[in-house]
Amino acid sequence: MHALAVVTFGTVFIAVLPVYLLVLAGAAFRKTGILRPEHEAGIMRVVYFVMLPCFVLDKILGAAVLRSGPSVLWAMILGIGLILGGMTIAWVTSRCLGLSRGTGMRTFTIAAGCQNFGFTAVPVLEILWGSGALAMIFVHNLGVEVAIWSVGVMVMSGERNIPWRKLLNGPIVAVSIGLLLVMLRVDHLVTGALRQVISQLGVGAFPVAIMITGATMVSLSALEKPSLKIILGSLVVRLCLAPALILAAAKYLPMVVELRQVLVVQAAMPAAMTPIMLARLYGGRPAIAVQVVVATTLGSIATLPWIIYWGIQWVGLKPMLP
Repeated sequence: MHALAVVTFGTVFIAVLPVYLLVLAGAAFRKTGILRPEHEAGIMRVVYFVMLPCFVLDKILGAAVLRSGPSVLWAMILGIGLILGGMTIAWVTSRCLGLSRGTGMRTFTIAAGCQNFGFTAVPVLEILWGSGALAMIFVHNLGVEVAIWSVGVMVMSGERNIPWRKLLNGPIVAVSIGLLLVMLRVDHLVTGALRQVISQLGVGAFPVAIMITGATMVSLSALEKPSLKIILGSLVVRLCLAPALILAAAKYLPMVVELRQVLVVQAAMPAAMTPIMLARLYGGRPAIAVQVVVATTLGSIATLPWIIYWGIQWVGLKPMLP
């Protein structure tokens, strides 16, 4: 693939830079009082139940890659399998760090084992590869959600009850509706004013959500004195070992190119924020999850462009960037 010669670190860095600028903007808005803590819940409800489902639908409708049943199923299987792989790596690392049940082992396992599969990954993926890869990541994320709300909850709580109702959320409902329309080949009927409204409502979902993430990180970072072993352990898991697993899957497992594109970006992601909520709901240690998120997000400023740049070349992909 001679076109790979035009892929440079600079092009990848420029692609991921807007995400971090939005995080910084959110942090600045929190520090200056423009975006206050009491604003977050209302804004995120609009994002999660209106804007994000509209964005998901807009990208899935018309996506030819999702007309293949095996590709859709494989994307969901990998979404489950790679998150479970990440949790396993994080659990082994937690034992090496001397963590045990009651001292943060469960929270570290879920927090370090789960990459940011949505708000950070989607904008980067859109810049690098466009609509086909975007449609695929939402299907992949169905598997991720299933893994987090089943195995993740059981690990965090120590119980076997799975809150399946949590899977009935805006994005998952939107993915399910979109997939059904695409599979039935009637997605082309969603046109005109309705499609325009869906597109316009969805366009701001990720910029707004990323700014809220930046603001939230400022608030949460002061919850507890940082632990060096938690910080270093999370950096090793999330920015070294887990990326190696995900990139190996992208290179060696049989899959459509759009799914390979999704995995290359997923490999570079910092920790997800969902485990903070799980720790609060199911008896974990939220402060540890916060440390993992803050440490890996800051660390990913340096590693994310390099992982994507190297992953593109090793897997053999070509971004749309010149």
